[in-house]
Amino acid sequence: MIKKSFLLFFVITLGFLTLSCTDKNEQNPEPYIKKAPAWSYNQTIYEVNIRQYSDEGTIKKVEEQLPRLKETGVGILWLMPVNPIGELNRKGTLGSYYAVKDYKKFNPEFGTEQDFKDFIKKAHELGMYVIIDWVANHTAWDNVWVEEHPEFYTKDSLGNFIPPVADWSDVIDLNYENKELWEAMTDALEYWVRDFDIDGYRCDVAAMVPVEFWNQARERLDKIKPVFLLAEAHEPELHEFAFDMTYNWQLKDVMNGIGKGEKNVTDILKHLEKENAEYPKSAFRMTFTTNHDENSWNGTAYERLGDGVKTFYTLVATLEGMPLLYSGQESNLNKRLQFFEKDPIIWGNYESADFYSKLLNLHLTNKALWNGDMGGDVVLVKTSDVENVMCFTREKEENKVLVILNLSGENSRITLEGENLAGSYTNLNNGEPAVFGNKETISLEPWQYLVYTK
Repeated sequence: MIKKSFLLFFVITLGFLTLSCTDKNEQNPEPYIKKAPAWSYNQTIYEVNIRQYSDEGTIKKVEEQLPRLKETGVGILWLMPVNPIGELNRKGTLGSYYAVKDYKKFNPEFGTEQDFKDFIKKAHELGMYVIIDWVANHTAWDNVWVEEHPEFYTKDSLGNFIPPVADWSDVIDLNYENKELWEAMTDALEYWVRDFDIDGYRCDVAAMVPVEFWNQARERLDKIKPVFLLAEAHEPELHEFAFDMTYNWQLKDVMNGIGKGEKNVTDILKHLEKENAEYPKSAFRMTFTTNHDENSWNGTAYERLGDGVKTFYTLVATLEGMPLLYSGQESNLNKRLQFFEKDPIIWGNYESADFYSKLLNLHLTNKALWNGDMGGDVVLVKTSDVENVMCFTREKEENKVLVILNLSGENSRITLEGENLAGSYTNLNNGEPAVFGNKETISLEPWQYLVYTK
C-alpha cells in the first residue's frame, strides 16, 4: 500500500513538473538568433539578368545554362526580380524589373510558374541555391495594392501617390508606418519560400525600409527554412538581426579610383582597416567589379577598370567576402546593357570562363577563402612598392592562399618580405609548383595577378 501511494505521488509530481516545464517553455521560448545558413559559408554568387540572358529572355533558357554555371563554380543564383512589371508610367518599352505589379505572381514574359519551379528544382539537384530580388520599398503605379490597399502608400498633402525619389517616376513609395503593410509584405516573402522553395532574397534598397521590418521578416522566414538574405546596402547594423550579406560598395569605389589613376593600394589598405573596425567578423560582404547597376548606369568593368579587369576580379575573389559574377562576365561583357529595353548579351565562346572558374571553384573548396568567420584573415606581406603592388595571404587550418597583384599599368620589380610569405604552393593558373622563402624579389608585368594555393 505504501509502495502504491508513493508511486501515485511520483507520477502526479512528474506530471506536474512536466506541465510546468512545458508551460514555462511556451511562455519563454528560446530567443531567435539569426545565423547564416550552413550551406552559405563557401558559396559564390551569380547575378542573372533574365531579360538579357538570351534572345528568348525566359527562365527555361537560363535553366539550360545551369550545368555550365555549376562547372564555373557558381553556388548562389541571384535572379533579378521575377514579378510582373507595371505598365502605368513605365520607363522605356519593357519597363524596369523593379516596378513590381504583383508580389505573388511570376512575370509571364519569363515563362510560367511551373517553369520557375522546374528551374529551382534543377538548381537544387545540382547543389545550387536560388535567391530572388525583392523590391519592398516601392511598387509600380498599377500594383494590385493601389486599388486594394491604397493606405499602404505614402501620399503628398493633396493625397496623391509619390515616388520615393524624384527620378524614380515609374514607381510609388510604400509607407511602413502602416503595420498592416508589414504583414502583407512579410506574407508575400513567405509565399515564395514556402510555395516555390527559394533559398532567400536580395533586398533592393534595403536601407530605405525600416530595419525593424527586415528583422521580423527574417525570423518568420527562418521558421519555414533557413534562408540567405543579401541587402543592397552597406550599413553594418543590417547584419545584426536580418541580413547575412551587404554590398561592399566601398571597395568597388576604391577600385574605380585606382582605375582612374586617382587612388592606389594604400587606399585599399585603409578601406580594409576601416571595414574590420565597423563590421562583425560574421558579416558576409559581397565583393564585385560589376553588377546590373554598375554596368547599365556607371559603365562596363572595362570602361571603369581598363586593363585591370581581371586583376581587380582576382582581388575581390580572394579578399574576405563573397565574390559576385554578373551575367556576361564569362564572355567579357563590354557593353552597357539597356535597362528598359531588350538588349541580349552576346555570349560568344565564354572566353573568360576558365579564368573565373578557377577563382570561384577555389573559393568553394579552399577554406582560407570561405565567408564570414569561417574563412582566414587577410595578412599582408610587406612589399617594396607600397602604392602599386598588393600582396597578402589567407590561411585556415591546412588551407592557404598567397596573392600578388600589380595594380598598375607599369612594370614593377619588387621585394616581398614576411614570415607568412614562406611556403610551398601550387600556381593556380598553370598548376606548377612554387616555393617562397621569407624574402623574395620578383618582377611583375603591368596588371599581373598571381595566386598560389596549398
